[in-house]
Amino acid sequence: MSKVVEIPTGKRTAKYRFFEMLPGTLSYVMIALLFILSAINPIAASVYILAIVIMNLVKAVGIAFRTVQGYKLLKKGVRVDWHKRLHDLENAADSYDRLAGTKSDSYAHTTHLRNLCMVAAAEEGYFPKPSQIYHAIIVTMYNETLDVLVPTIDSVLDSTFDKDHIILVLAYEERGGAEAEKVAKTLERNYRKKFGEFILSKHPDGLKDEVIGKGGNITYAGKALKEFVREKGLRYSDVIVTTLDSDNRPHKCYFDQVAYEYIVHEDRKRLSYQPVSLFTNNIWDAPAVTRVVAQMNSFWNIISAMRPHTLRNFASHSQPLDALVEMNFWSVRTIVEDGHQYWRSLIYFDGDYEVLPIRAPIYQDAVLSDNLVKTLKAQWVQLRRWDYGASDVAYVGDYLFSKKRTVPLTSLIPKFFRLLDGHVTLAAIAPIIAFGGWIPLIFNYQSRDLISHNLPGMVGIIQTIAALGIFISLVLSIKMLPPKPARYNRARNVMMVLQWVLSPIISIVYSSFCAFYSQTRLATGLYMEKFDVTDKAVKK
Repeated sequence: MSKVVEIPTGKRTAKYRFFEMLPGTLSYVMIALLFILSAINPIAASVYILAIVIMNLVKAVGIAFRTVQGYKLLKKGVRVDWHKRLHDLENAADSYDRLAGTKSDSYAHTTHLRNLCMVAAAEEGYFPKPSQIYHAIIVTMYNETLDVLVPTIDSVLDSTFDKDHIILVLAYEERGGAEAEKVAKTLERNYRKKFGEFILSKHPDGLKDEVIGKGGNITYAGKALKEFVREKGLRYSDVIVTTLDSDNRPHKCYFDQVAYEYIVHEDRKRLSYQPVSLFTNNIWDAPAVTRVVAQMNSFWNIISAMRPHTLRNFASHSQPLDALVEMNFWSVRTIVEDGHQYWRSLIYFDGDYEVLPIRAPIYQDAVLSDNLVKTLKAQWVQLRRWDYGASDVAYVGDYLFSKKRTVPLTSLIPKFFRLLDGHVTLAAIAPIIAFGGWIPLIFNYQSRDLISHNLPGMVGIIQTIAALGIFISLVLSIKMLPPKPARYNRARNVMMVLQWVLSPIISIVYSSFCAFYSQTRLATGLYMEKFDVTDKAVKK
């Protein structure tokens, strides 16, 4: 019997439906408690609100600290010559003898020497050689133009990893029609001689038990890659697979760094490798609302890299082919296959699975469509799809209380509650902080209750202190900007600062409301079973 646990299709069991309803129910209960406690006991309501606001303050301070720390580590990570370090592993004993006497205060240098010593001391063949490693890069497309896809493939071509050991798989959709076919053929013609191999994978429309989404496309491409690798006589364990969306541009050191970490970790099969997604490709062209959303998401990805125990797969990531073959690749039954891959892998490997942070970015686009209205709508569509990751609560909860569970409870229970808490707080916290301080006062305006009357002021003071996090975000957002296009004048710089006044509104309208929308759909059984592709316009 397969160890892979699949998302159910059709009618769910009562237990599964309970967990599907749980995130939305708890999110609505948190909002309802504001009104219920305010009507019954204003002091209890005030304590409830203050507890949430103070908790948010503590989180804001932690986020500010982690963001700065993570940004510094990211900058250090891309300054390392990973290509040279990877080359050092080819003959680890000679490299260690050559480098052992060199002095450096760098922790990374010390770690590299330790890795060289470890590889040199191992039996021949225990650690793979860099010359054995191949990167298979699956680039997905649906209806994107050459303006979007060419920079992505060029960024892979610009990487420092050996191009002869790169297998580029262009995974396009049959439902993209003749235009997608034309774009795919053009890219194959222009790039097939620039990589070790160039494979076209055309994902058929309407395959059984598949939702319309990226998971089906990359799984179909992964199976084509599996056959290609087998025919070439390569070992699955020597191939690292990376999935890229059509607008993803990896830093030039990314593939070398992943290969290095893959070699030096003995449990490499049970690891996936997660870069830091930075939404900065077109940040100067995007309107203020989507710029703030993009930069908030970039900061969150930087913070996540600082907390490996909570890190999960997101967007582009890398995983060895032998693990993917055993697991039958990715789920084809969810529109959030990236985050779901974490839980799928964790369950398959009986809890012995981790996501390793890679200190290198993959640059992505902020949401941008043909005009402002379409862009704002596209941003909503993207975030509600991401927030549908709440569907994993049912997947994990059902498995948690299953007789077939092989993941230890001590490991799975904390992960489950962090997953649940993340989705509930995403939906409920922003409106509580924005409006909660006024609710007890409105319900008890005629009373002489001092706490209710002073609560808005107390909340405001705490939020003013928490605004320090926004200031730090503002400073970092300026430092992270790519060069300004010549078509913009200095006034654009001012807008990059002033845009942050929108962050409270964005937190409610986009973060909170999108989360409520997705959780409500899930709770009511109106499942989201179509991957709505985010618009990708290009300004010239």
